[in-house]
Amino acid sequence: MNPTETDIANRKPIWEALSKFYLDTELQEEDFKEICKTFHKSPYDLEEIMDIDRYEVFPVLQMNLLSVAGEWEGFDKDWLFSKCQKNYKKRTSRLFKFWYRANNRLWYWMKKDYWERVKKEMKNAPIH
Repeated sequence: MNPTETDIANRKPIWEALSKFYLDTELQEEDFKEICKTFHKSPYDLEEIMDIDRYEVFPVLQMNLLSVAGEWEGFDKDWLFSKCQKNYKKRTSRLFKFWYRANNRLWYWMKKDYWERVKKEMKNAPIH
């Protein structure tokens, strides 16, 4: 997959918003509003955003959820964008998709509450 500059530009705010799911802190009401605002502004529906999380962000940040002393302030944007872009290019690989779909099922419980909250917020929030 060869992403265009537009593809990457559209994904960067999504990658950054999704990265908050992997911080070693509990997200607050304001965090969810900001995340959902970012999702609403994007050209992607919620299902595609969940795939972006599954195949582009999760492989990069999954280990922070398992770390005893994980990152809690935020991830370096350049590093995050570089890693997520590499995963975006790998998304068409069957082995890559199989591995991270299975891995995501195993660890989904760690962010399940966040996704349920986002789904609820997305349904109830007006689109800006």
